[in-house]
Amino acid sequence: MNQVHVQQIECLIVLSEELHFGRAAERLGVSRSRVSQLVAALERRIGVRLVQRTSRRVSLTRFGAQFVDEVRPAYETLAAAFLRARDRAMRGALRELRIGFHGSLYEEVAEAFRRLRTRHEVAVALSEIPLGSPFTAVLEGRLDAAMVELPVHEDRLTVGYRFPPQDRLLAVAAGHPLAGRERVHAEELAGLDLLHPAGDAPDYWTAARVPPTTPSGAPIRSTTGITTVQEGLALVAGGDRAMLVCRPLAEHTPRGDMRCVPVDGLAERSQMALIWRTADAAPQLAALARLLEEEYGGPGPEAAGPAGAGEPRTRVGAGPG
Repeated sequence: MNQVHVQQIECLIVLSEELHFGRAAERLGVSRSRVSQLVAALERRIGVRLVQRTSRRVSLTRFGAQFVDEVRPAYETLAAAFLRARDRAMRGALRELRIGFHGSLYEEVAEAFRRLRTRHEVAVALSEIPLGSPFTAVLEGRLDAAMVELPVHEDRLTVGYRFPPQDRLLAVAAGHPLAGRERVHAEELAGLDLLHPAGDAPDYWTAARVPPTTPSGAPIRSTTGITTVQEGLALVAGGDRAMLVCRPLAEHTPRGDMRCVPVDGLAERSQMALIWRTADAAPQLAALARLLEEEYGGPGPEAAGPAGAGEPRTRVGAGPG
């Protein structure tokens, strides 16, 4: 591998897309002869012809097509890493944290991100993750951390910070029979069709979002899955379904076609957390956890697993609740 240059692989990938030496050379900013040299050098190193060239057309051999399919993902990953590093350098950031979130990010979290950049020269790249897939992107290394709802019982994940717990409310359409109530009881959920997060989340996590039964054991119906909070709100407003949300989401998403009613009798409140892979506990993540503690109070950085949390405040950091 030390004799194979990235330029040779890049050249073959571009040629496989263009199937024309002239156009490939133009994209790469080199001469046509240089394209031929790079491809020939790669063929010699692998020991098989990769490109078939005639007077009329250029095509990949069967070996060439298979090799491109195998090497393209690795090349794209390498190229993306290079571009991220160059972008951080241009912005003067020593490091960038890739952080996922559910739903919304509120003022306190944004302030923690600003302080992370100012005090530690660490930038934050944000991406919304599917509502029903809270852990996958972090476990696979596509994200450095995520702000998701508890519980988290994954051996490979650390709960770095727990946001204050929040009340859970029932979101229903404005014309729903429960919309005019001041409060509802968890037993009344048995008569509804609750939306649930759709994805690869563990069963224990999904059950915490949408209980399978009421406290007395009556089954709760849940026929429709959602991948984003906004999708859920749109379905609720349509009048056929209901959704459990946290109080901050209700306060930050006022809609005339929807009402949010407090629910009594649920076993647990909603609580968000900052999580990361235990094996990759970078100092920057611990620094972010301390900054969130400054904004919200509470225990700050901690080991994975159940633990207490501070008193609730009006706004929590992120997520649907």
